[in-house]
Amino acid sequence: QAQLVESGGGLVQAGGSLRLSCAASGSIVSASLMGWYRQAPGKQRELVATITSGGSTNYAESVKGRFTISRDNAKNTVYLQMNSLKPEDTAVYYCNAHLYTWYGGRVSNRDYWGQGTQVTVSS
Repeated sequence: QAQLVESGGGLVQAGGSLRLSCAASGSIVSASLMGWYRQAPGKQRELVATITSGGSTNYAESVKGRFTISRDNAKNTVYLQMNSLKPEDTAVYYCNAHLYTWYGGRVSNRDYWGQGTQVTVSS
C-alpha cells in the first residue's frame, strides 16, 4: 500500500547538525500525523517530534529549541532538522506517519514506520 523511506542519518560531532528526511510513497490519498521517534541501545523507543497536516508541532522536552520538524504535504515528506546535537541524541531514528491509502477499491488508513536511520553523535 505505502512505504516510508528515510535518509539523512550519519556521524556528526557534538554541536553539529543533521537533517533527516522521510518520504512516503505508494497509493497515498493523504497523510495526517507524521513524526519522528528514536531508540537508543538498551532503551525503549521514544517520541522526538510530531507534526499535524495543519502544521501544529509537538516536541520531546529533551529536543526543544534544538530540533525542528517540518513537512511538505504535496510531497508527503516530513523533515527533522537537528542542531546542537549531543552524544545523548545518538540513536536509530524512525519516521512514523498515519497514511490514508487506496487499497482494494476503497480508502484505508493505518500507521506506517520507516526502516530507521542511524544518528551517531561523537563527543
